[in-house]
Amino acid sequence: MQENNYLGTERIGKLLRQFAIPSTLALIISCLYNIVDQIFVGNGVGYLGNAATGIVFPITVIGWGASVLFGDGMATFLSLSQGEGDTSAAGRSVANSILGSFLSGVVIIAVCYALGDRVFYALGATEATIALTRDYGRIIFIMMPFALVQNTLASVIRADGSPRYSMAAMLVGAVINMIGDPVAIFVLGWGIRGAAIATVLGQFVSFLVCVAYLRKSRVFRVKASDFVPGWKFLKPVLPLGAGSFLTQLCIVATTIANNILLKSYGERSVYGPDIPLSAFVVIIKLFQIILNIACGITAGALPIMGYNYGARLYGRVKEAFKLVVLSTLTVCVIATVLFEGAPLVFVRMFGTDGGELYTAFAISCLRIYLSLVILTCLQKACAMFLQSIGHAKAAVPLSVLRDILLIALAILMPMGLGIMGILWAAPIADVIAMVITAAVVVRVWKTMGTDRRPEPICAEGVLQPSHPGVIVTIAREHGSAGKRVGQLVAQKLGVPCYYKEMTALAAQQSGLAKEFISGINSDENAVMRELYLSTSAVRQAVIAQEKAINLIADQGACVIIGRAADYVLRDRKDIVRVFIYAPEEYRVKKVMEMYGDTEEAGRRSLARSDSARRAYYKSISGRDWGNPHGYELCVDSSIGPEETAELICSYIAHM
Repeated sequence: MQENNYLGTERIGKLLRQFAIPSTLALIISCLYNIVDQIFVGNGVGYLGNAATGIVFPITVIGWGASVLFGDGMATFLSLSQGEGDTSAAGRSVANSILGSFLSGVVIIAVCYALGDRVFYALGATEATIALTRDYGRIIFIMMPFALVQNTLASVIRADGSPRYSMAAMLVGAVINMIGDPVAIFVLGWGIRGAAIATVLGQFVSFLVCVAYLRKSRVFRVKASDFVPGWKFLKPVLPLGAGSFLTQLCIVATTIANNILLKSYGERSVYGPDIPLSAFVVIIKLFQIILNIACGITAGALPIMGYNYGARLYGRVKEAFKLVVLSTLTVCVIATVLFEGAPLVFVRMFGTDGGELYTAFAISCLRIYLSLVILTCLQKACAMFLQSIGHAKAAVPLSVLRDILLIALAILMPMGLGIMGILWAAPIADVIAMVITAAVVVRVWKTMGTDRRPEPICAEGVLQPSHPGVIVTIAREHGSAGKRVGQLVAQKLGVPCYYKEMTALAAQQSGLAKEFISGINSDENAVMRELYLSTSAVRQAVIAQEKAINLIADQGACVIIGRAADYVLRDRKDIVRVFIYAPEEYRVKKVMEMYGDTEEAGRRSLARSDSARRAYYKSISGRDWGNPHGYELCVDSSIGPEETAELICSYIAHM
């Protein structure tokens, strides 16, 4: 991983520009379809057309969520495979991810067509908007499987080292949509159907461009035979895309809740059921642009902050986050000044046929709902920052906190304030979420002291002389005396034993701190380990550690304790994989002797430590830790460390 050390040495400002600009542009392009549709529909069809697209929007977001589940998960998996130097199974995984996205789109089509108008009414349609919603939605749904595959492939192509190609594929579709909308709506007179046709045409062209890339991909190849469904090829992918999927689900939940509430309380107000929803759809599109810019800036900084946190270069972490905050503040302040100072300009951008009531509500909606968009963006940036440095336990709840508060307040506040209570729910949710998030960030900030650059490590000083022979890997349950057994086996065989030395070599490989690497499979990260283990700094540490294990094995016969060495060295012929276990009562007594724990504390320690080892092993291998079929020898160490070591050596002697 020495090629990634520049993340710890290059100027932070330069790194942020290099990473943030592409990610921000990609997010902006991704929302152009909806924005452009909204502008031309509002001007060519009317404000009821805007309501129709808003009713269909949650369904498209569900599809988008499925596509990022497979796409972002596969992109991360592909990056990890490249880092590990093993992309042999990548083609099958890419094919299965494509298949998963496509079938998700098929399911959405089947459900929507089976439910018919009922799904539209449930999402906020009225008698005035149902025909427009039906005309728009049924065309949009036709392209859903291909649109989902296109979005999945866009993420995969970026991870394959071709971000410009991915962006070009998305951009060509957006341009076709922007040109097609006015032609279809105004020239051909197709109305809202024309907007839908222009959208699906752009999506289909983007789909074709992305599929064409598969013929020239860099680190994987997809064959027709790879499209046979195989759960083992998706199993390691889906957890890596779960965070992105959760984000999309939150968008769906808040959109549906707002649609239903606006329709319900609108009926009781002077605005009626259609004006509030029509105006709100427009405001949400503006909100998306600002939020996407802010999230793009932060997303670009994630690998920078994650790497430097792992390297314990806390000053660089803080510098990067300060730049993220400053950039986000700049964008949001400009947006807030424009929204509050000239709301009518933005409202009229999306159509002028709504009348005075529509205009009045839209202006109120814009000024109130987006009044604290600064806090919205900063809160999301803080949550992403926490996840980038491995604090998934705090980051995940904080990433959905604002959305949960928004839904709760939008339900409660209209009881006293009527329909305006729905709008005021947003800034109040922003304040509460930001206060809580800031408190967490400050606490984490204080734990980051001064930079601690790791001392240079000489590989020759860590690697010990050896000779050709058997490599023994020791996996063990906590409290089974596995480390002591491994040391005894090494002594009896006259070969080196490696335990802590692996983290020293991994630190040299990656530039990360030895202490950080040592702790990646500790029992401290007991909550949400999957997300913690998928963060960039941790993945770099895992890859560096695997390279260190292979470097050790290249020296010859030895004993390697822990760190999933049995999986890392799985393709070698000169290996004996051992799993050491023992009855719980024996292990509890051992833990009590070693650490002075009480019996209750000892049992908790066993559960935490074994759970962490199991999660770590599963994360990097996709296999079950401790499964006897994965080892040549499984030994109950309660017979004693000496006897266990003797048994292992006897097995090796009879090979």
